[in-house]
Amino acid sequence: MKKILALVLALCMIFALAACGQSAAPAAEAPAAEAPAAEEAAVSADDISDEMTSADGKYEVAFVTDVGQLKDKSFNQGTFDGVKLYANANGLSYKYYQPANGDQATDDDRYDAMKAAADNGAKVIVCAGFMQGNALAKAAAEFTDVKFVFVDGWAFDGLNNIAGIAFKEEQCGYLAGYATVKEGFTKLGFCGGGGGTNPACCRYGYGFVQGAAAAAKEMGVSVDMNYSWLYGASFSASPELQTLANGWYEAGTQAIFACGGSMFASVAAAASANDGAVIGVDVDQSFESDTVITSAMKGLSDSVVWALTKAYDGTWEEIGGVATSLGAKENAVGLPVATWSLKGWTVEEYQQMLQDIIDGKIVIDDNYENLAGTDSLTLNVIE
Repeated sequence: MKKILALVLALCMIFALAACGQSAAPAAEAPAAEAPAAEEAAVSADDISDEMTSADGKYEVAFVTDVGQLKDKSFNQGTFDGVKLYANANGLSYKYYQPANGDQATDDDRYDAMKAAADNGAKVIVCAGFMQGNALAKAAAEFTDVKFVFVDGWAFDGLNNIAGIAFKEEQCGYLAGYATVKEGFTKLGFCGGGGGTNPACCRYGYGFVQGAAAAAKEMGVSVDMNYSWLYGASFSASPELQTLANGWYEAGTQAIFACGGSMFASVAAAASANDGAVIGVDVDQSFESDTVITSAMKGLSDSVVWALTKAYDGTWEEIGGVATSLGAKENAVGLPVATWSLKGWTVEEYQQMLQDIIDGKIVIDDNYENLAGTDSLTLNVIE
């Protein structure tokens, strides 16, 4: 009964709104970013085992991880949660695959993981992270009967067995930056993953800058922001990253946006030691540290449940071969109002700003090549 309830609730999270498809294929309906209030009655992804034993040794739904750890409390884990929730609710076998060589994984390593999944009976393979692109194109061309869900990805010409799902991270980044300054913080930091090559992290960061600058201008204050990709190439926690964040806090930084998987742990540790604040990323990270004031979230788990539903209900053609971009209009990005610790910005004000973004009254630039300071925000890019 719980499995049925979990599936019903997951499907309830899917709003009948057109996704911003980037191809001529039919637009798909988009998932919601947050579950309804009744979600607490559903099975939690944390209650579902990461590993299961299939009676026949075959695993129907597969997940190929991005770099970093599976249990990163962020991107990988949020994506895998969607796999577990859908498979558990439908009685399907599932398995995760981590490409060989960890943070140094190559395209061949990623392809080998996808091939292993297909050879083990996968009917659908969910691949996390833009770095999967080359390997995924090769695997999809070889295993034409397998459907691939490319999270933080795109579509490929002639490969209708790939569904690309991306997010408008600049929107929730903007909301987080605006909220942080409204909270009274004017000395900010951004620690990003992927070494500045990850489009999603770049959009998060650029949105954060724009939102902070907008709030600063509105309030008549000046904001200083340290902006760094150092020690984040592997999206992992490290002593070096913690030392960097610790130095920032000691020098007066009040809040840091930790934008990159397990990097969060290093920044949160530094914040705890210095009475600093942290902005989480991808999922609600308030449960990981009491230093978190809010998180820039995107609907990772919900979008995977949505895509897997289409893989099994006969409507795959709506998303296969299509690049679907999900944002505020699709209720796929935002801040977790139920758990934030903000006191300088109300839920009503947040909801109005979200609506203004949806209505086009607030336009947020997604071209992160335009990253720069403003009259109200001094940007210190640290290389």
